[in-house]
Amino acid sequence: MNNTNKIIAIVPAAGVGCRMNSKIPKQYLKIGSMTILEHTLNKLLTHPKIDKVIVVISPKDRLFQTLSIATHDKISAVLGGVTRAESVLAGLNSLDDNVWALVHDAARPCVDQDDISRLIETVTYSQRGGILATRVSDTIKHAYPNEDIIDHSIDRTYLWGAATPQLFKVGELRSCLKRALKNHVVITDEASAIEYCGGHPLLIECRRDNIKITRPEDLELAKFYLTNHITNR
Repeated sequence: MNNTNKIIAIVPAAGVGCRMNSKIPKQYLKIGSMTILEHTLNKLLTHPKIDKVIVVISPKDRLFQTLSIATHDKISAVLGGVTRAESVLAGLNSLDDNVWALVHDAARPCVDQDDISRLIETVTYSQRGGILATRVSDTIKHAYPNEDIIDHSIDRTYLWGAATPQLFKVGELRSCLKRALKNHVVITDEASAIEYCGGHPLLIECRRDNIKITRPEDLELAKFYLTNHITNR
């Protein structure tokens, strides 16, 4: 396979997950016999289009190397930074510009492999970066600045909730992340870096059970999805 078709997954896993109220980073909490991170990595490792997985960990991380999956021949680990953007950039640094980087949250273990396939097929066919996302179904309220009071409702017709994976050419993503970091722009996902540079990534709709584990109640929901094999139907 030539580099224009090669897909390398990058999993930023250097965060501490402070909203989980846990003594250890949330990616190391267990669902069943495996950590959240192991569940996530297994989804990527078993996808036929993904050639390699780079896990970006904190310099203070002492847990990753204790996992049996850390020795998998398709996995390599690199040290990340303080922010997500810095960590993703660390994962990109050793890759060729023409490789596709598939960035996926460590705390999204329920991602459906069919959704990953559709993302890869759509993006590589169009040669234009894109992300998995869900259409917003809730009524969205805009609050007054610094107050928990409704100012007005927002038309949700064209609103989407960004998810991951997000898939971009390494050269484009690396350049946009560096530019945003240099200018102290807050980057919350890879698409926002591309947008900052004037790009317009594709939106590929995914299943709603592709949740990100952020708060304690999310852990039980993810456990339900994983143990009932909902994401693999």
